Amino acid sequence: MLYLIFYDITDDQLRSKVADFLKKKGLTRVQFSVFFGEVNSSRLKDVVAGLRMYSKKRKSGERFNVLIVPITENQFNQRIAIGEIVSEGSSILW
Repeated sequence: MLYLIFYDITDDQLRSKVADFLKKKGLTRVQFSVFFGEVNSSRLKDVVAGLRMYSKKRKSGERFNVLIVPITENQFNQRIAIGEIVSEGSSILW
């Protein structure tokens, strides 16, 4: 199943660790706080567990919100992109 993962994390270091974690799990960065990729049920459990672990590391008052949305390949292919491509290397899918 394909998944889009969005996050809103106010702590810069924690946000960077989450981004690195998602990259290591094979997800592709779509925007600065959005990742995309095919994730089987086993890897999804691993991703969720890892994100929950990072959530526990947030400091009091810091925001740590993550949304994981399953989508079909057809839905992703019908995406509408508006604006400039966010560039952080060639691995960003827009």
